[in-house]
Amino acid sequence: MAPCHLAIVGAGPRGVGVLERISANAAELLGTTRLVVHLIDPFPPGPGRIWRYEQSPLLRMNSMTEDVTMFTDETVRMDGPVRPGPSLAEWADQLRRGELRHEIAADLHDELAALLTTSFPTRRLQSTYLAWVYRRVLDELPEGIEVVEHRARAVRVEDDHVRLADGTSVPADLLLLTVGHLDAEPDAASAGLVEYAREHGLSYYPAGYTADIDYSAIPAGEHVLVRGFGLAFVDLMLLLTEGRGGRFDERDDGSLVYTPSGAEPVLHVGSRRGVPYHSKPGYRLQGEPLQLPKFFDAAVIEALPEGPLDFFADVWPLVAKEIAWGYYSELWTGHPDRVRLGFPEFAERFAEHRWDSEEMRALIEGAVPAEEDRLDLNRLDRPLAGERFEDAESFGKHLREYVEADLARRADPAYSADLGGFMALLSVYHHLPGLADSGRLDPISQVSDVDGWFHGFFSFYASGPPPRRVRELLALEQAGVVSFAGAELRVTSERGRFVATTSSFPGELEARTLVEARLPNASVGLASDELIRTLRDSGELTEELVLGQPSGRIHTRLSDGRLLKPDGTPHERWFSLGPHTSARSAAAFTRPRINALPLRQNDAVAREILSLAKRVR
Repeated sequence: MAPCHLAIVGAGPRGVGVLERISANAAELLGTTRLVVHLIDPFPPGPGRIWRYEQSPLLRMNSMTEDVTMFTDETVRMDGPVRPGPSLAEWADQLRRGELRHEIAADLHDELAALLTTSFPTRRLQSTYLAWVYRRVLDELPEGIEVVEHRARAVRVEDDHVRLADGTSVPADLLLLTVGHLDAEPDAASAGLVEYAREHGLSYYPAGYTADIDYSAIPAGEHVLVRGFGLAFVDLMLLLTEGRGGRFDERDDGSLVYTPSGAEPVLHVGSRRGVPYHSKPGYRLQGEPLQLPKFFDAAVIEALPEGPLDFFADVWPLVAKEIAWGYYSELWTGHPDRVRLGFPEFAERFAEHRWDSEEMRALIEGAVPAEEDRLDLNRLDRPLAGERFEDAESFGKHLREYVEADLARRADPAYSADLGGFMALLSVYHHLPGLADSGRLDPISQVSDVDGWFHGFFSFYASGPPPRRVRELLALEQAGVVSFAGAELRVTSERGRFVATTSSFPGELEARTLVEARLPNASVGLASDELIRTLRDSGELTEELVLGQPSGRIHTRLSDGRLLKPDGTPHERWFSLGPHTSARSAAAFTRPRINALPLRQNDAVAREILSLAKRVR
């Protein structure tokens, strides 16, 4: 019997994660059918493009080694078998002890030797872990499954074949797209800035993945406007400073001082909030284990009204209450000397009251005497709201003090309640795309603001950089290499320059170079990838609608990852998984032992593929 051919377009951690689940489930579902899996990606299988080894050694993960795994465990609610494996931290420890073998590049030896479970590893080390995961998956493939690598870009699908950019083609009885974030052509606003820069001899860098962009043309001493203060800015900041020969040295008090090389530009950075992302907490919970979810579980979600939902009116009160529950649970159990009420009584009264009601506010104000111990989500979200300073210098002083205080708070276990809120927000964020578990049909498409404000708030509060990166930011500001441009940053093109204004102080900033420090928004309509464009134009791939408006994401069925056709019916043999889809799973790898949504999705899709494989041959 001829084999079934599965084409996986995108051989990074998501594609390899599905391959691992195919291998794990094959004994139950594949029978005597032979399956050939074609991994299609111009980048190495395992790391893929984003985690490839060939990128700057300065770039690090914003996750600790103990918080990264590619493997299932007993917490994952799925139909397939658990096949455990080491987290990044465990893998590194096993390498050091000689319990497993894998070739490690010479420039990683020192990092591996010094690595702690709480370290933030380089992306190169993560690349090596992912390469090892891929080799392990290949080694454990059962008989009847063959993997063929194709180091080329897929450009179109026709006649049950995937055509590749090198002129070859791959048979595809089944198709899985795991292409990660969608690269996009400039939108109308960015296209206008591209043209303006061309006409006036300026430099404009649209949104994109920082490691893929060549910034070498930015001259030393050039004043650069940077729009975006998140993780992409952190990468840009390092590449244009330490990456150009500058040096950070540590003082006795732990702060850093930066010695410029003279090759750096001057970065004027601003954003809507005008502040950097919160750094990752540097401590553990001090109290009892958190009981999550408490107010945002499947039963509560199922009880939401049918039909379109407004995120702020219908969903946010539940989300905010869950975050506050995590925060105050840790405050009560970890720091009982700072509250005036027994935890059982507080928990009972907290559960009774609607979030942000007068009764809720009175409960918290009466039971938590110190204002700094009370959770203020509005202030967390917009710390500069209503603030106006006389000039850039006074604003810069204020922001330095804000960043220093925030950094100190994230390092002090006395404020571990912040970690309780952080953990609750992670719980909400990881379960929100999986609301289909509640029995509701594709509810994400019925909720406003999930892709907009809430994703931004999550990234700002819970997806920030390692603390050292924030210390480096402060050192660069003190050295005059970075300046703070303020909140509500607005950039116009006039007088042959890029001109920035801000709500934080009066005046203007002019520059000949503008950098968008962010990933492009997901956009099927603006996708630059040839395969996505051809599938879109042929109508075989559609864009998800949220309350009737395009979300930019590939429309898939949440339960099994099938592509949805224009009439809403699922494709029989085509699937897609990843952040570019309706499922919105943020990463292909995950923290261990949290019943992670990506692992559940991988298992569900793998089982569908294996069941189909027997029927198409």
